[in-house]
Amino acid sequence: MRRGARPAGALAALAFAVAFAAAGTADEATSPQPVEYEQLLKLLAARRHGHVTFTEVQRLAILDRPLESSGELLYDAPDRLEKRTLNPRAETLVLEHGVLTAHRGHRTYLMPLRDYPQVAPFIESIRATLAGDREALERLFRVGFEGSLAHWSLLLVPTDARLAGAVREIRIEGERDAIRSVDIRHGDGDRSLLSLGPEVSP
Repeated sequence: MRRGARPAGALAALAFAVAFAAAGTADEATSPQPVEYEQLLKLLAARRHGHVTFTEVQRLAILDRPLESSGELLYDAPDRLEKRTLNPRAETLVLEHGVLTAHRGHRTYLMPLRDYPQVAPFIESIRATLAGDREALERLFRVGFEGSLAHWSLLLVPTDARLAGAVREIRIEGERDAIRSVDIRHGDGDRSLLSLGPEVSP
């Protein structure tokens, strides 16, 4: 991983550790959501595959300038995500069945996400969103919905004190069944912004 990069920021692009979904049940009941929220989750759940370009910008307090990267992101329901970073350095990250596999040069690394509870919530937030998994979303976060199906925004605020210490909020924006951006604001003031699209032709 590049010097200074946050694991959570890089992995947020990957999205989705089912292994973490069993952890951290929320103590408070989720407030009623508008009907558009239910419709959005159904739209997302119906989408089984995605292949888009991405750009990621990480703004870290310890660095004078932001870290930028770009490449392609592939998703196959319910829990496989592949992030192919092309610039500034080639790297492939594959997340499937709760295990992250990283390919860098001639080396391969395996990372079971159950061993990294500080990272898994970020990934689960996107996995659950892509999969339309309301139960998983509301187990980990207080969810706020704004907008319409044409242009929507989900604000995810951690309900678990351990997670809240690492991340203040995650805002996911999109249009119908397509996620366009994932904005993570960390507890220490750092920020990671992942922008998705356009789609890659088959």
